Amino acid sequence: MSDAAPAHGSAPADWERRFRASRVGLPDWADDAPDRAVVIATAGGVVEVHSWDRATGALVQATGRAEGTSHATIDPAGEWIWWFDDGNGDEYGSWRRQPFGSGPDTAAEPANGGLPAAYPAGLALGRGGLTLVGRADDDYGSQIHVLTGQDAPRLLYAHEEDAGIAGLSEDGTLVAIGHSEHGDSRHPALRVVRVGDGSTVADLFDGPDRGVEAQAFAPILGDTRLLVQHERRGRGELLIWDVATGETLELTLDLPGEIAAAEWFHDGGALLVGVDHDARTRVYRVPVGPAGAGSPEPIGPADGTIGSATTRPDGDVWLSWSSAASPSVVLTASGEVLLRPPGDPAPGSVPVEDVRVEGPGGVVHALLRRPRGADGEPLPGPLPLVVDVHGGPTPHDTDT
Repeated sequence: MSDAAPAHGSAPADWERRFRASRVGLPDWADDAPDRAVVIATAGGVVEVHSWDRATGALVQATGRAEGTSHATIDPAGEWIWWFDDGNGDEYGSWRRQPFGSGPDTAAEPANGGLPAAYPAGLALGRGGLTLVGRADDDYGSQIHVLTGQDAPRLLYAHEEDAGIAGLSEDGTLVAIGHSEHGDSRHPALRVVRVGDGSTVADLFDGPDRGVEAQAFAPILGDTRLLVQHERRGRGELLIWDVATGETLELTLDLPGEIAAAEWFHDGGALLVGVDHDARTRVYRVPVGPAGAGSPEPIGPADGTIGSATTRPDGDVWLSWSSAASPSVVLTASGEVLLRPPGDPAPGSVPVEDVRVEGPGGVVHALLRRPRGADGEPLPGPLPLVVDVHGGPTPHDTDT
């Protein structure tokens, strides 16, 4: 089908349908009710928070704000949806919550414990109502408060430099804090403190120009291993830090590209690792043990890009995937479609080809798209060429 501009009054062209197509994000599921999840999806032209019940398939819009709502999570029991209420869409506001499955006409209750509005600096929800709220403001820097029941918020951490919640242990007793007390927020350090009294358990700092960022605590009660991304050799790599003993185990992965994300499988014996390479992101299951990392096993589609992924209690993996030729969907590791964007689907488009050219700094990789005619076949050349040069290396074009 041609993407030429439509005649007046006719249906929109494919390019416009793609531009206006709805979106759906990866479900964030409840730890103790894994069929319940919160999903960010388009509603009425803006992104809003939704409840999704996998058992029934029901996707229920929870919020309805003119500026949209894009920050949300769900409590471990699956009873409450939490979302960040920035009144002007400016990322300055407070957390609110409402019952799972309720609609945008439901009055969401304040969930900040009476704390003033601020910029968000992390949120951690534990069992039994335990809540840690990270906040930031130019007046005081960064603060982390503990909320439990009806008690007044308890200040756990404060510093004038940037800091935020980076992870809560499975038993809710330890919290990892990413901070820049040394004055360099681009290369943060880590501190693990006890939620009960704020006392320090362990610190990890790799020195100037070398950051460490927590990915997650092992999802096992009493397990004190923290998965960390470091840059000791100038690029993102992984290590496991036992915060109780102080021991660290660097993981060497036999994979091309850069590590984009990582999290634990729920048995604590393997990691789900996302790797960027050649303008695509793939995910791998990587076994881990006392000796380090085992052989990576690819998961999910071999083409296109996995935008995000999450492990499940049964060992499955959920993936948000798309390619230049196919609109985004949420899949299982076996390829079962869990969710599609609501509304009119985006039409398929032209697949990309990999192109490599020798340059003064080495091989330059690019993605090439050839226009196609009404019969779906590539148009004969020669053709005009448009080159879009990205700023790199962090922002880069992808097969999406």
